[in-house]
Amino acid sequence: MKVGLVYDLRKDYLAEGCSPEEAAEFDSEETIDALDRTVRALGHETERVGHGRALCKRLAAGDRWDMVFNIAEGMHGRSREAQVPCILEMYGIPCTFSDALVCAATLDKSIAKRLVHDAGLPTPRFAVVRDEAGIRSVSLRYPLFAKPLAEGTGKGIDSRSRIDTPERLADACRTLLRQFGQPVLVEEFLPGREFTVGVTGTGSAACVLGGMEILFAPNTVGNIYSFETKENWESYVRYEPLPDGPFEQQVKDLALDCHRALECRDASRVDIRCDGDGRPCFMEVNPLPGLHPTHSDLPIIASLHGVTYMELIGSIIKSATCRLVGT
Repeated sequence: MKVGLVYDLRKDYLAEGCSPEEAAEFDSEETIDALDRTVRALGHETERVGHGRALCKRLAAGDRWDMVFNIAEGMHGRSREAQVPCILEMYGIPCTFSDALVCAATLDKSIAKRLVHDAGLPTPRFAVVRDEAGIRSVSLRYPLFAKPLAEGTGKGIDSRSRIDTPERLADACRTLLRQFGQPVLVEEFLPGREFTVGVTGTGSAACVLGGMEILFAPNTVGNIYSFETKENWESYVRYEPLPDGPFEQQVKDLALDCHRALECRDASRVDIRCDGDGRPCFMEVNPLPGLHPTHSDLPIIASLHGVTYMELIGSIIKSATCRLVGT
């Protein structure tokens, strides 16, 4: 196939004046080089397109591809991850990973949690604070955890995110409302073990790639998987592959059930943490997981379970190919 690569390059946004945290979700040249090289090694022709705005220009000029390998996160709005899939859908060009509806619903963490809850799957109780007046209406059991409603890569999460008093809740919400210009998700804090699980495939064909437990080093403040922790994970955490066992199977089953309930496609990464009773609970899902071969969680999970980077990318393309007309 002729495969267009659509992505947000971190250095481009830094050059436009974005801060490192604003550009945290975007990709390095190393990631794009690895992805390009791997897709070509799988026998396809590749063409680097760039970000969503570049895609629009190419489409308007008449350029087309058999498929787009999309990892673009977008820049503005809570539906930013849906922008590229929506444009491609309008032009009838299939792409990897989830469609526009799923990308929009899962980036808004409250929508994802409502869908998971309605599917009968466990997730902590939560509230959405849309303005300062809404802080007083939060009626949840402390301790709490606060984070931006529609961000990823640990953005807006630090040692102040775990909250023990109404005063600290007010301070945290005011800070996040001002810093990110979007609502704040407040949920009951999950004090137990933390896991992230990779799922590949779509619908009934989806299966668990593998999972890993996130074990925090003594110097990790508050045992929180924050922006700083994710950016410098080698110094703050170590990853242990999920073994086979009844409890571990609960974690994997929950991840697979959430992937299917949210209608994710091709691959996703599901974050899970245990409550005070040791019960695994859904936190959030990433339907556009990072694909740096050695730094991103999904390829790390694959490696820990004996799956090569080429096999991972190949499985994503194979799953997406099933949506091509006539296949």
